[in-house]
Amino acid sequence: MQRWLGALPLLILLWGQALAADIEAGKAKAVVCSACHGVEGKALIPGYPHLAGQNAAYLVKQLKAFKEGSRKEPLMLPFMAPLTEADMENLAAYYASLK
Repeated sequence: MQRWLGALPLLILLWGQALAADIEAGKAKAVVCSACHGVEGKALIPGYPHLAGQNAAYLVKQLKAFKEGSRKEPLMLPFMAPLTEADMENLAAYYASLK
């Protein structure tokens, strides 16, 4: 029981981030992503990752890494430049909401 109490602040923080993100805004932003990652986040191109059902925190981390340049993929650069932190949170929430 005490183990769960120690994890409670982290769970509240993660839940709060998920609630703050706007899935519909993420869906609108994902139109551009669908060319490579598929309409429902399931890539049809071999080697391109499926995004549907991924953990939102993981997706945000990866998007931020692309944007700041610590994760390199030249094809992603033009798509990352205009994204705000809110855009990344919304995209992540949208893809995490898909099955």
